Amino acid sequence: MSGWSLPKLLAGLHHEIERRLSTARQSFAHPGTKGSASEHVWLELLQTYLPERYQAQTAFVVDSKGSFSDQIDIVIFDRQYSPFIFKYEGQLIIPAESVYAVFEAKQAIDATQVQYAQAKVASVRRIFSYQSSDTACRRSLSSEAATPLDRGLAHIRERVESGVR
Repeated sequence: MSGWSLPKLLAGLHHEIERRLSTARQSFAHPGTKGSASEHVWLELLQTYLPERYQAQTAFVVDSKGSFSDQIDIVIFDRQYSPFIFKYEGQLIIPAESVYAVFEAKQAIDATQVQYAQAKVASVRRIFSYQSSDTACRRSLSSEAATPLDRGLAHIRERVESGVR
C-alpha cells in the first residue's frame, strides 16, 4: 500500500480553494477588490488544471460582426486553434468561435446575483455562434462535435441566500 489517496488529495484541493475564497471574502472591504480576488482564485485553479490547449481568462467576447459581450469573469477558450483578437494592459478580447464556457464568480449567491450573472452570460449567448463553418471545421479537426456554449456560476460557500431558484 502506497499511502496515496485520491479522495484526500482532491479534498485537500477543495479545502485550499475554500480557504482562499474565504480569505478574500473576509480580508477585503471593497466589493470590486473582493470580486477580483475571488476571480483570481478560480482563474488560477482552471489555468493549473485545464489542458494547455485551453486557457481561462477574464475577457470580452467578440463575434465576426463586431458585436461585443459584457466583460466576463472567466472565459474558457481554445488558444490552440483560435488566437485572441486583442490584448492590451490586461484587457483581453476573444473571438466567439473559440469560446467553450463562461462563468461569473460571486462571493454570495442570492436572486439578484443570479439575475446579474444570467445577464452577463446572455451578453455572450447573444453573439455566440457555434454553428459557424469555421467553428464546425475547427472542432471537427479536433474530434469534437460543435456544442452549445457552456456557462455557469462559480461559487463555493455552504450558505446560499434565500430567493435562489
